[in-house]
Amino acid sequence: MTTIKMLGGKLQLEQRGSSRFWQARASIGGKQRQFSTKQESLEKAQKAAEDWYITLKAKDRVGVLDSGPTFAKAASQFQKEYGLITGGERSQKWTEGHELRLRVHLVPFFGDLPINKLTAGKVQEYRVHRMTTYMLPNPHSKGKHKPKAKPPARSTLHNEIITLSLVLQTAQRHGWIDHLPNLSAPYKTQAKRTHRPWFSPEEYKQLYEAARKYAREEVTDFYRWNAEQVY
Repeated sequence: MTTIKMLGGKLQLEQRGSSRFWQARASIGGKQRQFSTKQESLEKAQKAAEDWYITLKAKDRVGVLDSGPTFAKAASQFQKEYGLITGGERSQKWTEGHELRLRVHLVPFFGDLPINKLTAGKVQEYRVHRMTTYMLPNPHSKGKHKPKAKPPARSTLHNEIITLSLVLQTAQRHGWIDHLPNLSAPYKTQAKRTHRPWFSPEEYKQLYEAARKYAREEVTDFYRWNAEQVY
């Protein structure tokens, strides 16, 4: 076996008798790691090995080395599942809203981050990012709108965090994380709780027909006026 040391011995290149490709080896993040350069040429193998080593060192420095599936993978899995599992129980507009928030804001910010490294602190960084970059053009937006003149509304950020939470729940179901981080906004009092104000067409028809029948046929005279107001 031929071994060549690089970067002061921190990186080694090996070519074993059974393989025509050079293999790189280095100790990074307290673990011995190997990488096939897929190169037969020593010069090309050295370049591939050095790139691999520098990339791993950079990931180790920011704490994202060997951390499993990324947020982008979890987001993709969520989008595959959401429409099928909800089976029409959510409005099309609400579903499209999740896709839009992921494409334009969440995946560009969290995409390469391993999902198990997404902490409450990282979520707060996202909030700060959204509140300080709203005036800049967003290359991920397909719209022709000009950058916003004011920060995103509280409800806008709230909906983005809902989408983020659903992606994290997807990751938890697949065993990629064992718990959900705290997604509540620090430093603020709890906002008034709001609920999604919509019915599907079938649900709306069921509601008004039942309310009409109750008001006209089933209610006692004592409650009739109230029933008519509900209808």
